[in-house]
Amino acid sequence: MPLPPAEPRERRHTRSIEFQGFEREDGLFDIEGHITDKKDYAFENKQRGMVQPGEPVHDMWVRVTITQDFEVKDVIVSIDTGPFDICSAVEDIYKSLIGLKIGPGWFMKIKKEVGGVKGCTHVVELFGPLATAAIQTVIPTLRRRKNEPSEFKDRPYQLNGCHALASDGPMVKERYPELYTGE
Repeated sequence: MPLPPAEPRERRHTRSIEFQGFEREDGLFDIEGHITDKKDYAFENKQRGMVQPGEPVHDMWVRVTITQDFEVKDVIVSIDTGPFDICSAVEDIYKSLIGLKIGPGWFMKIKKEVGGVKGCTHVVELFGPLATAAIQTVIPTLRRRKNEPSEFKDRPYQLNGCHALASDGPMVKERYPELYTGE
């Protein structure tokens, strides 16, 4: 169901974020993220001059190569457009993430390693949902390789990760009664 009708308004900003997951021929996985920010009005930027409506304020890419165990093997960042000429100077700092593993505490590790003045706020923001895109890419691919059904045979990794899969909720009671913790 879409949102209800809004009050009269005029759009001022659009942020678009897209992720794609790829299985590589060498058995690794590439997860690519892209973020753009655009304004619906022209404005002056001291380094770029006049930025026209619909022209990106931010246009940034990240590619993270991971193993099937979610270990980061490579990171490539490309800052095509930023508000300042110096923005792209941090692209190589993200190589410091090689060796990390996507899992619990992932985003906190990212912020510690490349957050704040070490990196770009907008690129760092991509790494949170990138983890979800990685899981959505790798887990089903591994199941398909093993010719396993899409339903979990063992404990689902999302158990207690969202409202629908609360261990005391109706979905777990129905699908995974042995894991159900309700009354």
